[in-house]
Amino acid sequence: MQVYTSNEHNLFDDNAIRKVYDYPKRGFVYDRNGKLLVDNQPSYDVMVIPREVKPLDTLEFCALLKIDKEKFIKTYKKAYHYSPRLPSVFVSHLSKEDYAVLQEKMRKFEGFYIQKRSLRHYQTTIGANVLGSISEVNNTIIEKEPYYKMGDLIGTEGVETSYEKVLRGVKGIKFIQKDRFNRDIAPYKDGEFDTIPVPGKDITITIDAELQAYGELLMQNKRGGIIAIEPSSGEILTMVTAPSYNPNLLVGRNRSANYSKMHYDTVAKPLFNRALKAQYPPGSPFKVLNALIGLQENIVSTHDKFSCRMGYYLGSRKLTGCHDHFSPVNMNQGIAQSCNAYFANVYRRIVEKYDTAAEGLNVWSNHVKSFGLGDYLGYDLKIGSPGRVPDGNFYDKWYGKGRWASTYNISNAIGQGEVEATPIQLANMVAAIGNRGYFYTPHIIKKIEDDTIPKKFTTRKYTSIDKANFEPVIQGMFDVYNDGTATYLKVPDIDICGKTGTAENFMKIDGVTTQLTDHSIFVAFAPKDDPKIALAVFVENGYWGSRFAGKIASLIIEKYIKGHITRTDLERWILSHSLEDEYAKPYSGEAFKINGQTSLQVLDGPDYNKLIEQLNELNNG
Repeated sequence: MQVYTSNEHNLFDDNAIRKVYDYPKRGFVYDRNGKLLVDNQPSYDVMVIPREVKPLDTLEFCALLKIDKEKFIKTYKKAYHYSPRLPSVFVSHLSKEDYAVLQEKMRKFEGFYIQKRSLRHYQTTIGANVLGSISEVNNTIIEKEPYYKMGDLIGTEGVETSYEKVLRGVKGIKFIQKDRFNRDIAPYKDGEFDTIPVPGKDITITIDAELQAYGELLMQNKRGGIIAIEPSSGEILTMVTAPSYNPNLLVGRNRSANYSKMHYDTVAKPLFNRALKAQYPPGSPFKVLNALIGLQENIVSTHDKFSCRMGYYLGSRKLTGCHDHFSPVNMNQGIAQSCNAYFANVYRRIVEKYDTAAEGLNVWSNHVKSFGLGDYLGYDLKIGSPGRVPDGNFYDKWYGKGRWASTYNISNAIGQGEVEATPIQLANMVAAIGNRGYFYTPHIIKKIEDDTIPKKFTTRKYTSIDKANFEPVIQGMFDVYNDGTATYLKVPDIDICGKTGTAENFMKIDGVTTQLTDHSIFVAFAPKDDPKIALAVFVENGYWGSRFAGKIASLIIEKYIKGHITRTDLERWILSHSLEDEYAKPYSGEAFKINGQTSLQVLDGPDYNKLIEQLNELNNG
């Protein structure tokens, strides 16, 4: 005799033992106020073990499953290719009615059996981008994570994927002894090796469901994103992306068809999470960072004034335009009136303080990045974009080392040029300003059943700006509402600090650079001295900052702090105004065409007609 192997008997490789998995209850999801958002509903899958399939009446079986013969053959081949001896899902998500009819006849179809599991049941129609969905694993996932078997479900997008291991629990398993005729006899060794499923843990997320629903309502017939954060904790209060969809569309047998329809909508892109992934020029909200950096680098005081002649000039050449306001302006007035010329001067002083432009821009870039821009932030949602904050090396590669100056990238002063940011980055930026110099990593998890949330979400991160330098900038943001570009957006009894913004919007159409209607941007926090909410609002093709984004921001702030709306005039205006006509323009030939590059800069404020006049002049020229 000879020892063939010393490995103990592997039940999973024994063909005489059938393995039956017992799927656990997936954890529930609640909002920050305890409202149930996601639970489970029963579902039934028809499973197949290919090598155990005997000749059968395929027409009858297909009729019971409501599939055609072609689908039967294709699915069987796929299951056989995966494994002849392991179970695979043949038809998923049977209804209770279909299950009741099929169960009585399953004895006629050897090699097939019914497995009960639970599907998600979304108790809401909002927050699809927050909640995510669950779907079948593919071969790539199975190879990477052996826990999963063909037909298992896994979280995709949102909290379903971020907290998959917490929510899913652990499968149980039963080993069934079979005889030589492949019939079940009894539990293997009286169930000695069987395990029971471990239920998934419930989680509470930071989202305020009522505020989320309100944000999605305000963004109907618009495209863009809203991110609101609680500055004192970094908890994400609302994360709206528009357009969105009902999360229940991605549940059940119609999931695949519904997903494909949205996936191939390359115009509205309902599956694209604009709040986390869309990179926009931050526009004028970025100016407050340049003010802070200027104070920190001691190159400007709050009393220094700069003149504005409807723009910033280098000699006789206008580098950037500006709207009509009084001149000269100091820092407070520069923020409140959103003066492009003021911040162009500040930016040049920052960069030119150092021996080389590259060195100066590196200092500037590091200050900006300390607010979380130009990075993924480390939040607990698995998608996003890094944005872009250029440094000296960026322009050295572009122009050549030592062959450029601050005037080459003066648009960075006003949040245009090469700077890009996502809505969540700007919301985090304004939360750090409201906190006078620190922030918590934005996160969506508030509580895990019988567990604690990661320490990184409760640890402060400090910016590179001294606390004392924040007060004059905050006062300037407060005056945006008092006598600046958002004067008519005040909310009674709430001191709001904000900043309007407008971002240029170009698109390539038939190979021609096309100027579309600008994006509307607004950032704010409130109340001024003890902020409870900080937010960023982006509305694509929304004209100027206070036209759409500013109104929405004021309504969101009032809804969260007061619980009701007193400025019903603003609410009616937003709900009654659609931007669908603007989104149709690129496809109807109504957009402005600009050949090559343009030096025209966006005007920030309500004087949009002057922008159109300048644009028409450029087109005529």
